[in-house]
Amino acid sequence: MAKHLKIISGNANPSLSKEIAEYLQVPLVDTLVTRFSDGEVRVQINENVRGADVFVIQSLTSPVNDNIMELLLLLDALKRSSTHRITAVIPYFAYARQDRKDKPRVPISAKLLADIIQKAGANRVLTVDLHSAQIQGFFDCPVDNIYALPVIYEYIKAKNIEDLVIVSPDAGGVERARMLANRLGCGIGIVYKKRPAPNVVETLDVIGNIEGKNAIIIDDIIDTAGTIVAAAQMLKSKGAKSVIAACTHPILSGPAVERLKNSEIEEVIVTNTIPTEGKEFEKLTVLSIADLLGEAIKRINIESSVSSLFL
Repeated sequence: MAKHLKIISGNANPSLSKEIAEYLQVPLVDTLVTRFSDGEVRVQINENVRGADVFVIQSLTSPVNDNIMELLLLLDALKRSSTHRITAVIPYFAYARQDRKDKPRVPISAKLLADIIQKAGANRVLTVDLHSAQIQGFFDCPVDNIYALPVIYEYIKAKNIEDLVIVSPDAGGVERARMLANRLGCGIGIVYKKRPAPNVVETLDVIGNIEGKNAIIIDDIIDTAGTIVAAAQMLKSKGAKSVIAACTHPILSGPAVERLKNSEIEEVIVTNTIPTEGKEFEKLTVLSIADLLGEAIKRINIESSVSSLFL
């Protein structure tokens, strides 16, 4: 039996939260999320949430640590308000690239963040395209990691691109590329680094048939865009007719926008897990995942399966 559904938004991505609430046809809970004069985060829930099934929507994007603190205080406030269940909806999960010890004396930051989120009060987590799937195992509560690929797939399918090939920018993203290529009925390519000779700088190459193809590079994150721009340049040198880039999380930090604007890439397809205000440019296409997240929230609320949402 479904519990009374409540949606709360932090300040990280209010436009996405509003779209999700509209999909679910419920109002956002009246919530105060602001700052004290010394910069400390101030949170207050201004509605009764006793016995409610509450979903807190907060992307952990820049300013990352401020948005994490907002989420933690919202969770703590709800935990102390006799809610039935608290789900942290985290479209973009920060620190996910720090998921293991790759050097001596370094933290596993993603594990620490998972622990803190649960301690603050989350009974469940809903996220999108975790950078590393094993992060789900860092939590002791249920984690639903849904994929943005269905949204990206529908957009690409509608473009009716001929001679298409889906390209992974590295070996770690092969499964993502394979899933999309299978749905589109086309081949895949894999970009890899090679060293032509000892003491010679690494260069990029590709496995797969690229010549004469329209290539779509698919990844989970575009951060500074160095990797994806270099991959696009290499694909064009190998005879690709055109190159499009697609990703779930548009961090677009530092020189990313200028790099993409001046690159061989004809279009950059992203989703709104992270707001792109102030970073728009002509090549950028932003797809909404509000309906996908809204459907996942609805199914969790009524205790229905969300597995069919996993492409």
